[in-house]
Amino acid sequence: MIRVFTFLFFLPILLLAKEFSLASYNVENFFDLNYNKTEYKEYKPNTNTNWNKKTFQIKLNNIVKVLKDLDADIIALQEIENKELLKILQKKLPSYKYISFSKYSNASVGLGFLSKIETVDEKAINIKFSNKTYRPILETTFKLNNNEFKIFNNHWPSKRVAESFRIKFAKKLFDRLENLPRDYDYILLGDFNSNYNEYETIFYEKRLNNTNGVTGINHVLNSFINNHLVTVNDMKDSSKLLHYNPWLELNIPERFSSKFRGRNITADNFLLPFSMFDTKGFSYKKNSFKVFKPEYLYKNKRINRWQVKNRVHKAVGYSDHLPIIAKFTTKAQEKTKAHNIKTISDLYKIEKLNESITLKNCIVLLKHQEFAIIKQKNNRAILIYKNIENLSEGFSYDLKIEQIKTFKGLKEVIDFEIVNYNGKVLEYKQLYKKDLDLFNIKNQNEIVTDIKGTYKKGYLYFDNKKIAIYFKNKSFIPKNGSSIIIKRAQLGYYVNKIQLVVFNKSDIIYVN
Repeated sequence: MIRVFTFLFFLPILLLAKEFSLASYNVENFFDLNYNKTEYKEYKPNTNTNWNKKTFQIKLNNIVKVLKDLDADIIALQEIENKELLKILQKKLPSYKYISFSKYSNASVGLGFLSKIETVDEKAINIKFSNKTYRPILETTFKLNNNEFKIFNNHWPSKRVAESFRIKFAKKLFDRLENLPRDYDYILLGDFNSNYNEYETIFYEKRLNNTNGVTGINHVLNSFINNHLVTVNDMKDSSKLLHYNPWLELNIPERFSSKFRGRNITADNFLLPFSMFDTKGFSYKKNSFKVFKPEYLYKNKRINRWQVKNRVHKAVGYSDHLPIIAKFTTKAQEKTKAHNIKTISDLYKIEKLNESITLKNCIVLLKHQEFAIIKQKNNRAILIYKNIENLSEGFSYDLKIEQIKTFKGLKEVIDFEIVNYNGKVLEYKQLYKKDLDLFNIKNQNEIVTDIKGTYKKGYLYFDNKKIAIYFKNKSFIPKNGSSIIIKRAQLGYYVNKIQLVVFNKSDIIYVN
């Protein structure tokens, strides 16, 4: 009788375990103290590199602290030297009863999982190169409440090599995915060494682009189609195997898990198929995606990475990556409500339009060649790109908006029609903004005025601050050291950088 009671007591608890959290973390070069000649030079133990028992213990304790604070049900790890290190982590974190690991014997590091959820299978997807050794993709199958799902842990080649290397990883992975049933639940994650918008950022460094702009994460894994990043609606309406990237759920300044030369990058990613939104099996909990960045990991816009200087360990810090985390559930998800778009502000909440919408009383604040800035009173502004010949500055219109896009961080209207002409707005310049917070991304596309400062090497210095400034015509770039007043400029955003955009020479006043 006691045994039956015990079984019945625990059964409801198991049945209620319908949600799990999943994290991915590149721990940055976690090596042990055994020398086997595949380590990086600074990790040769007990040498003048200071990689010794004491330093190792600090690195271990720091990783354990992050994983304990994350407290995810499954944690995907990258840059782990061997399975024995994974077992050491498991011993420190006994709630993780299951581990999975893969690495090539001649590689420096591998990748693995720590899991509170049962693992039932693991395999390596091998990607080999004739003259370089990287990592396999680790495919691990999990089981929770009799629901099976797979997670593919990735660590693609870094950007020391061109995009063709990462495309090879993407193609091998995509081939594997196409062999799964279309409604099978799986998650792609890890350090892809690719931005969620790699289709844009690949052009920043010419040496990376040996593929004519084609990228592994966007074009091969289909997280970008028809000139926009994939939305859930795209996946629902498509017969193609598409992937949604939840980086889109965060505001643009929050989209980073690492830094490169001070610039935000999203090397770490989750990619989700439509099976993670179809209410069968497991589903992604919308808006649960987060970057884990407590103050000890991220402070003053700096990631507290593990510090090595001149190949000597300082024995402080954590990793050059921040963990990312999301939640999944077997519970039926509420259908996402359709956006009721009536204002320009509403356009900033979405990546694309599924149908045309009409915006009333849009006032043209600025018109210049192919660009126009429109704004609704007591609402936001947005840029229109191309086909603006029938718009006039200072006039109001009702506009049928056919499509929008986000171009390198800036929201734009790219297709529209004039529905109604409302006449001239005499006081339209009163909608220009003075004393605006120039560094708030929510103010992008506003027309700002009366900013006094000193121009120097692409920046305007004012009030002990500086902001990037871009002139549409190089001929009216001020000399370095010039004191100027910007009478009118767009508050733009380009490649993780807020900037002033000056369209006309008459918008600059020189101050003696």
